[in-house]
Amino acid sequence: MQSSLMGDEIVAVKTNFSTKEFKEIISGYNLGEFLCASPIIAGAVQTNYLVKTSNVISVFRYYENRSRESVSFETNLIEYLRDRNYPCPALFKNKHGQSMGIYKNKPFVIFEFIEGEHLENPNEDQRKQLIQRVAEMHKITKNYRPSSKINRLNYNIESCKKLAQEKSDKINTLNSTEKLKWYTNQLSSLILPKSLPKGVCHCDFHFSNVLYKNGKFNALIDFDDANYTFLIFDLVSLLEPFKSSFDWNTWDKFEMDDEVFDFKEAKKIVSEYAKYRPLNNNEKTHMFDVLKFSILIDCIWYFERGDAKDFFEKRKIDYLDKLGRQNFYKGLF
Repeated sequence: MQSSLMGDEIVAVKTNFSTKEFKEIISGYNLGEFLCASPIIAGAVQTNYLVKTSNVISVFRYYENRSRESVSFETNLIEYLRDRNYPCPALFKNKHGQSMGIYKNKPFVIFEFIEGEHLENPNEDQRKQLIQRVAEMHKITKNYRPSSKINRLNYNIESCKKLAQEKSDKINTLNSTEKLKWYTNQLSSLILPKSLPKGVCHCDFHFSNVLYKNGKFNALIDFDDANYTFLIFDLVSLLEPFKSSFDWNTWDKFEMDDEVFDFKEAKKIVSEYAKYRPLNNNEKTHMFDVLKFSILIDCIWYFERGDAKDFFEKRKIDYLDKLGRQNFYKGLF
C-alpha cells in the first residue's frame, strides 16, 4: 500500500534531485542514513519523492510555486491539528527544530509516510467516516487564527475578483472579457454575511487525498490548498446536489426545463456532518450562496473553458437560481 500527498493529475516531477543532493538534505535531520528516493509521479503542482533512510520512510515535498510564508501556513496548521490528535501526516523537524527547510531558494517539507490506500469508490460507511473527520477538523480550526493567512490564497470575494481579473487579462480575448463581466456580477450577487463562521478548510477532498487502512479512515493528507474561509465551504465541496448524469462533458445536452437536482445523497451528507458540528441558522440559510461561491472558484481554474454565453459553471449557477434559495433549503433541510 502507498501514500501520496498529491492531487489527481499524472505528471513528472518538476525538479530532479540527485543522490548527493538528497544526502545533503537528509544530513540536516535525525532520520538516519539516506538510502534511496523515488519520485511520486501522481502530483499536479509540487515535486514529491518517497524517501527511504536507515530509520524511516518519508515523503519529501519540494514546493515549486509557494512562498515560505505560504508553506508556513501549512506547516503551522498541520502541527496545530496534530497537537489535537487529528489524523494527518506528522512533520519531521530538522536539527534546528524547524519543520520547513530551504533548498535552492525554494521551501521543502519532509512528511511522515502513512500507510493506507486511496479509495476511488468508498462505501457508505467509509464516506461517513470522511464526513465525520471533516466536521471534526472544522471544530478544531473554528477558533484557529493562522498568523500567516495573509500569505495564503484564501477563498473570499476579494481574492476571487483578483484571480478572475488576472485570468481574463492573461487570456485577453473578447470571450474572456465577457466572462469576467458575468463573473463579477455573480460575485456581487452572493449574500455572505460576516457572521458566517470561518476557519481553515482543506478544500481538496479528491480521493487521492484520503487514506484508508483495513477499510477504516486513516488520514487526511495534502493541505496544499487549505486556506482560511467559510467553514461550510468544505461541506458544500462534499455535496453534489446535481444528478450524476449532469457533469462537465454532458451539461450541454440538458435543457433549462430539465430536472438536474437530486438531494437524496446531499441531504444525507449534511445530516451526517451535523452530528459532529451542528450548523447554525446562518450557515443553513447561506449554504446556497457558498455552493455558488464554490462553483465560481471552479470557474477560475477553468476560465479558458467554454463560451461566455453558456458554459458548465454558468449553467450550474443558472439551475441554482432557477431552483431558488428557498427550494434549495427545503431540499437539504
